[in-house]
Amino acid sequence: MKEETAENGGTRGTMDLYSRQINRLITELSGLPGIGTKTAQRLAFHIINMPEEQVQALSAALIDAKANVRYCKECFTLTDEERCPICRDTGRDHKTIMVVENTRDMAAYEKTGKYEGVYHVLHGAISPMLGIGPNDIKLKELIKRLEQDANEVIIATNSSLEGETTAMYISKLIKPTGIKVTRIASGVPVGGDLEYIDEVTLFRALEGRTEL
Repeated sequence: MKEETAENGGTRGTMDLYSRQINRLITELSGLPGIGTKTAQRLAFHIINMPEEQVQALSAALIDAKANVRYCKECFTLTDEERCPICRDTGRDHKTIMVVENTRDMAAYEKTGKYEGVYHVLHGAISPMLGIGPNDIKLKELIKRLEQDANEVIIATNSSLEGETTAMYISKLIKPTGIKVTRIASGVPVGGDLEYIDEVTLFRALEGRTEL
């Protein structure tokens, strides 16, 4: 860790400047994805300076989310109910299913306001390099779901190597059933994560999907 010069001419680590409780808070925050030490320090001091009722509300929200959030029994997105709002919506086309890698990708497509079908969330992608196989994501659940009534499966995994591998694997599983299988168009840049791509690009990728 970067060291700072102390007033007495010596050196000491940044964490040595803070008390045990502050250090613990910084350590916990820095363990979150995308949060470095400096950001963790800023967040820690922001939380410490928040009114107590706001801190209690934040703490309660974290504990409640961990205790109550589960998988939707149909699409496997994260929800605090048995079925998520999209799966409960009778106005959606439940025979068109978009397959995405995670809940954030699903949210990205929902922001377009143009997709009227439903989703299936895999919670990952096939990656032999990382030891992630078909049984480690929600593929069995997708195939079981398709035993009901489905007209089209839109594969909207990311355009990374893992996403393309997953797309081809799903296509080979589904095509023998006679269900139409399509892939979002290449308007999504190679290696791009769906959650970071603008709504117009996502909509064009959806509209330009091709059959596998």
